Amino acid sequence: MSVTAAQGFEAAGVAVGLKSSGNPDVAVVVNRGPLKVGAAVFTTNRAKANPILWSEQVIRDGIVEAIVLNSGGANCFTGSFGFQTTHQTAEKAAALLGVGASDVLVCSTGLIGTGDEVFRGKVLAGTEQGIAELSSDGGEAASLAIMTTDSKPKRAVVRRDGWSIGGMAKGAGMLAPGLATMLVVITTDAVLTSEEADAHLRAATRVSFDRLDSDGCMSTNDQVTLMVSGASGVTPDPDGFRGALTELCTDLARQLQGDAEGASHDITIEVVGAASEEDAVEVGRSVARNNLFKAAIFGNDPNWGRVLAAIGTTDAEFDPYDVDVFMNGVRVCSQGGPDASRDEVDLTPRATHLRIDLRVGRSHATILTNDLTHDYVHENSAYAT
Repeated sequence: MSVTAAQGFEAAGVAVGLKSSGNPDVAVVVNRGPLKVGAAVFTTNRAKANPILWSEQVIRDGIVEAIVLNSGGANCFTGSFGFQTTHQTAEKAAALLGVGASDVLVCSTGLIGTGDEVFRGKVLAGTEQGIAELSSDGGEAASLAIMTTDSKPKRAVVRRDGWSIGGMAKGAGMLAPGLATMLVVITTDAVLTSEEADAHLRAATRVSFDRLDSDGCMSTNDQVTLMVSGASGVTPDPDGFRGALTELCTDLARQLQGDAEGASHDITIEVVGAASEEDAVEVGRSVARNNLFKAAIFGNDPNWGRVLAAIGTTDAEFDPYDVDVFMNGVRVCSQGGPDASRDEVDLTPRATHLRIDLRVGRSHATILTNDLTHDYVHENSAYAT
């Protein structure tokens, strides 16, 4: 049920013709309370879509009544007209729900530059239709409506004693830090303040979505939203809630990784023995963004030399001639030199595990990425057409 798994939420997903396929393309999620708490994190790209510019203002007071999301058009680089479209979307939802427009978040995803009069009309119509079709089991429909190049919806639920968290996500390309090409809506019926919701969300995204680096490309429309209804009446243990939220975000991040455009390998890069967590992240990310390494994995080639070449470009503390590298459990490099034969490494499974031991400290981090395939190039060479 994703976003309607938690008490106090209704959702809908409708089709209004934004997608040529005729598939659902506008989703609405509404918080019926009693709390109307919200928190959100956004892309760190300086080039921000109009819905991001709007939502950054809305979230400042920590109150969110509803969120409207559309696929089939990014409404990015569409000028003041596009910002007015976002504003009108919030106003339409607010009028129909009897709330303030300044408490309605808006998200869009699709082709940059899309957002003309026709787009506006369909989004507004979809907002009205979606609100008319709201239901307490509408989470599945909503998760379908936010998909773009996704091959399947991404949903997750975590239940604890007396309270729940539900979530939905979209994303299949441009998955890079500063979030990814993703829209994520998370709901909970636990009792939280806006300050608590913000702190928990930032802590959870830092070690989940922000560690997903599929192709090194950062989107203009990324947003992860947490909505809190408090309908369970239960105030959770802070550590327990943060752990559950991190579990859900990690689940959704893994689903995004597994649906990355054209990928044939899901690569988990585990960096251990680092002097600091920051060093571990930097090292892992350098490999995740290395096209030579990613192409080698696509070809089932355990070319560990490309790993050392990639991490050598970082400022992290380590000795390149004292590093161990493991591929799918086989140590192919020991202290900067050859170890087990490459023939011992089986890279045919989709799940691929790379472990890098820097041997200088006790910090660690995990980065998620994918291989670089012909299908990825083909799909992105003709995305606009």
